[in-house]
Amino acid sequence: MATTQNEGKKRRTATTPAKRGATAERQDHQQLDPQKLLDFYRKMVEIRLFEDAAQKGFRTGKIGGYLHVYSGQEAVATGFLDAYEPGDRIITAYRDHAHALLLGSTPNEVMAELYGKGTGLVKGKGGSMHLFDVKNGFWGGYGIVGGHIPLGVGMAYSLRYLKTDGIVQLYLGDGAIHNGAFHEAANLAGLWGRDGLNPTLFILENNQYGMGTSVERATAQTDLGAKFDSYGIEHEKVDGMDLDAVLEVAHRAAKRVRESGKPYAVEALTYRLVPHGAADFLEKYRTKEEVREWKQRDPIALVEHELLESGEISEEQISQIRDENKKLIDEAVKFAEESPEPDLSELKTDVYATAV
Repeated sequence: MATTQNEGKKRRTATTPAKRGATAERQDHQQLDPQKLLDFYRKMVEIRLFEDAAQKGFRTGKIGGYLHVYSGQEAVATGFLDAYEPGDRIITAYRDHAHALLLGSTPNEVMAELYGKGTGLVKGKGGSMHLFDVKNGFWGGYGIVGGHIPLGVGMAYSLRYLKTDGIVQLYLGDGAIHNGAFHEAANLAGLWGRDGLNPTLFILENNQYGMGTSVERATAQTDLGAKFDSYGIEHEKVDGMDLDAVLEVAHRAAKRVRESGKPYAVEALTYRLVPHGAADFLEKYRTKEEVREWKQRDPIALVEHELLESGEISEEQISQIRDENKKLIDEAVKFAEESPEPDLSELKTDVYATAV
């Protein structure tokens, strides 16, 4: 098993953020092209402001169902989806807004979906937890914990069965890894992978808490990546708050899976800076001090600092980027609020394979 953090063998607690930088396997990553880093920064700011607006929409009663936002975890999806190639498939759980936006869904259609409007990404039928955009390689958002994991493994098998070189990026949370669906699917991935027939890149987004229960209180084996050992799947860890580190691992891991047809897993150690869900107001399971400590490693702030330190951008340009994205998201909210409800004729469309 490879590890990419010097604390990989020593499990840290949720109250101690992962340290930046040091790795066991990789050398210091090459500095990103400044323009590309700036593009990543713009997208991460867009995601954060989108999530802020979504939380406001939920708390003012404009968004129904339930809502889970991605604030604090932006570096993970941003880094791994940079390794996406046409023909790949992306599948994740219910914290899925960022993945859709990064793959090309517009803020307008994603926000309209959250509002349950007919102009939404899936015509107002899916809501926050069930976003789909197949034309852009996004095969869902799933609301059932762990329920998407066998689907992703099956998709990966189908890609090799059809003799393509596509891979599946399968995102799951630390809570889902205790689910029986994970173990059954990981076992199949390991078996099929022996013959190069399961190009699944498992991306375990360990944000420290499965809903309101810490990893330490949920499992006897707190080194979550080690759970892949039982199924012959090699794995490593990465600091999920460090975009540079995620990008290096993402491209290397995706290339490995694409060329070998064998599954591989990366545990991204990250942290959600917001409650589990929009209605999770009290957060009795963690302290305000812990959240404040982790905010010091906000992935967007780290990229911003890198840009400022390099002299590639000024404070004025930072403000301009935020203003531009704020306008973009305000327009998405306006679009969602003014969009029509789904027509009743849509009730049965995209539900049955043949007309009923």
